[in-house]
Amino acid sequence: MATTDSETVLDVPVQDQGNSAETQKPKQSQWLVTRRMKMFLAIAGVSILVGSLIAWRYYAARETTDNAQVDGYITVVSARVSGTAQQVNFNNDDVIEKDQVLVQLDPADYQVALERARAELAEAQRNAVAARTTVPLTSTTANSAIATAKPGVTSAERQASAAHARVREAQAEHTRAAQDLERMKALIAQDEISHQQYDASVAAEQSSRATLDAALAEASAAESQVAQARSQLNAVETAPEQITISRSRAGSAEALVAQKEAAVKRAELDLQYTTVKAPSRGIAGQRNVQVGQVGQAGVPLLALVNVDDLWCTANFKETQLANMRVGQKAQLHVDALQRTFPGHVSSVGGATGARFSLLPPENATGNYVKVVQRVPVKILFDKDPELQRIRPGMSVVVTVPTK
Repeated sequence: MATTDSETVLDVPVQDQGNSAETQKPKQSQWLVTRRMKMFLAIAGVSILVGSLIAWRYYAARETTDNAQVDGYITVVSARVSGTAQQVNFNNDDVIEKDQVLVQLDPADYQVALERARAELAEAQRNAVAARTTVPLTSTTANSAIATAKPGVTSAERQASAAHARVREAQAEHTRAAQDLERMKALIAQDEISHQQYDASVAAEQSSRATLDAALAEASAAESQVAQARSQLNAVETAPEQITISRSRAGSAEALVAQKEAAVKRAELDLQYTTVKAPSRGIAGQRNVQVGQVGQAGVPLLALVNVDDLWCTANFKETQLANMRVGQKAQLHVDALQRTFPGHVSSVGGATGARFSLLPPENATGNYVKVVQRVPVKILFDKDPELQRIRPGMSVVVTVPTK
């Protein structure tokens, strides 16, 4: 019994120790789990904090907008002359090379106009040659006439002077004969002279009178010759004016030649304009011409999209421009391609989009409500072979690291 009691006594403590060990193991494992969870939570919290800090610093140094699209030059091609389309060598969405013939207009009318202009030019050139030849001929003739007219006036004046001298001589002779006749009349009345002597005096007086009349006629003719010579001299003295007129006619003929040459060049250009060529490489669109269609000058035939010179216009809010500078790198995510392209800021618009609108806002009128404005920023794509797939108007998400 003692042994049994002792065993019993001994067994009880053993059972108690076993129970305590079994109860202590769950407590230790629970404590370990709790400690690991606390460490995990602490690490997770620190990670989240660090990640948030990094994300905040990352996004705080970047400006992003989805109000952006691809832009490019779209050239509206039109004919410079009117005509009927004979050939149309393109369709919508075709890739057009520079100087490729797009439309051929009927050139018949313009060919006729060119031939007419050339004929008028040839006629004007012949007239100009004749006018240039007339100038030296007129000058030579005028100088010769002046050289002849001046001595003629001098000779006529000398002849007139001689005629007047003869008139004076005849006048004196007639006066003497008349006086002699008067004396003879008195003597014949007194029968102091014979009738023969008296008749001789009468004949001498009549002869002197006839001589005087002849001298007067010669003097009058000489005066007429002087007047005629002076008239001829006055006429030929207008030779400088005649030469000037001749030169003016030659100049007018030369100006007409220049005018006709310009008309020929114009006709040649019109003939060239009947062939409509592509001004640059691009993709055709909005075709508005058919074979046989009569088109007018200036009417659009097609739109040519230049896909070799594209850029992005990003409309950032004005509050996003504080740290944005020209030359900063940019990332352009094109929605249509689901790809991000590298680029850089090229320029910042000169005014907000609202200011460039058709009806800009007038803040001085009505109730004022402040609206955050957007400013267009031009961003250029960096070189990339995939840019050929981009088209103007595609939506873009733009991100610009500003620090």
